[in-house]
Amino acid sequence: MTTAPHRLVEQATALMDLKRIDEARALLARRLAEDPTDIVAWLRLASCHEEVRDYQEVLNATNQVLALNPEEYGAYLRRTYAFRRLGRPDESLAAAHEMLRLEPESWQSHVGLSEALGAWQPRWPEALEAAATGVRLGPDQIAAHYALWKAALMNGRVDLQRQAVAESLRIDPHNAWALDQRAKYAEMDAAGPRLTGAGARLSAAAEALTDALAAAPQAPQADRQRKHLDVAVFRMLRGTRWLTLLCLVIAALAARVFPTGSDPTALPGPLATRLYGLALMSAVWGFGAWRRYRGLRAGVRMSLWSLVRRVGWARLVVWQSVGCTLVAVVVVLVPWSERTVPQVLFWVALVPTLLTIWFERAATRS
Repeated sequence: MTTAPHRLVEQATALMDLKRIDEARALLARRLAEDPTDIVAWLRLASCHEEVRDYQEVLNATNQVLALNPEEYGAYLRRTYAFRRLGRPDESLAAAHEMLRLEPESWQSHVGLSEALGAWQPRWPEALEAAATGVRLGPDQIAAHYALWKAALMNGRVDLQRQAVAESLRIDPHNAWALDQRAKYAEMDAAGPRLTGAGARLSAAAEALTDALAAAPQAPQADRQRKHLDVAVFRMLRGTRWLTLLCLVIAALAARVFPTGSDPTALPGPLATRLYGLALMSAVWGFGAWRRYRGLRAGVRMSLWSLVRRVGWARLVVWQSVGCTLVAVVVVLVPWSERTVPQVLFWVALVPTLLTIWFERAATRS
């Protein structure tokens, strides 16, 4: 019985790594024609069949392995998944239990058990527990985190799904599956309802979508991801109008645009008070907008300005933000001797902006 990988088996393994499965199978067939007792060759051949989803052939190859060695762990590993894909859950679970018997401390054993238990809806919580054990035993294995994601999906645990994707990207930042899943969660965040911390959530969503598009710009889901990226950056952009409205209120208070109390304060407002109001407005913009947008990745900033160039409503948001801020600066800096002009400026800036915000919210609800 062959114990070390033969030269042809090593070559076939290299071809499998390059996804040249047909060539690998041809080499393995040559090797098995020379020595039908080569267990490693049979296991590699089973993996080739699994790659092309020929699960019956996986069983045939592993039958040969078990005939040679009934205690071969790799054969039960392959059979667990093959039986599951062929709709034979009882046999899949039996193979998984054999894996656990042979290698109880292997992360693959628990991941395989989770896969087998996934065929039984009443046992989905057990599948999640088995996948979590697999992650504990193999914290740097993407396959273990994928199993946790799959079990969490069956159990409706979105938090664990996101955690599994994040850990997979920690291990491999370019993993295609993890990038695609993170983009899907980003789409939900971009189009979802207003949440606490929505600004940070939208920034993360936009960055995730940008990463996914950079990794696979021609993927079938790329057009959908671009639309959700536009939604995310637009929601970020329109949030700046609340900052400008806050600046407008600060300016009105500092410049004493509206009389208060039974004895209205005379105009113009004290210079120190108006300069203090200007400083507050600068702080609002500094911490509320400049810091956020400056911290965005270059790809997100490019998407933001691309949206402004392409979409008229986005340009309207920018003009309203700029216009309200300029009005606020004029109101707070000019030493007004009477209130009519600053009051008119205040209402002209405030009312259209509030109407636009209301119209957007009404359109979103409908």
